[in-house]
Amino acid sequence: GKPLDLNKKFIDGKRIIGDGVTVRGTLSGIFFGVVTAVLQSFFSDYTLKFSLLLGFLMGLGAVLGDLVESFFKRRINLKQGDPLPLFDQLDFIFGALILSRPLLHLSLQTIFIILFITPVLHFSTNYVGYKLKLKEVPW
Repeated sequence: GKPLDLNKKFIDGKRIIGDGVTVRGTLSGIFFGVVTAVLQSFFSDYTLKFSLLLGFLMGLGAVLGDLVESFFKRRINLKQGDPLPLFDQLDFIFGALILSRPLLHLSLQTIFIILFITPVLHFSTNYVGYKLKLKEVPW
């Protein structure tokens, strides 16, 4: 797909984000955030309108978190796909939590649980995908 940064370079001469972040992937991330929130609304007390907005904010936040991390990875000369442990697993969570904050008032305990469970699930599912030959690398 078309790179989101349109192959543009930052003032340091390096790509802003890189080829791995595409327009299609960005829009898909936001779209599936909305779809997931709407599906979850059937099992919660949230209204459809609230779920649409929450899904949009969480999807957009997740994508923006990933974009920020990709930007910094390019600055420290990490190539697309190179691992940056914990940042790779938490970038999207921070973005989603920040953008959804006006709608979701999560306790500090809930936020810490999310920040603990996410890397564990991320590492585990990636490793299983690698062992099943669905991924080329275990991260």
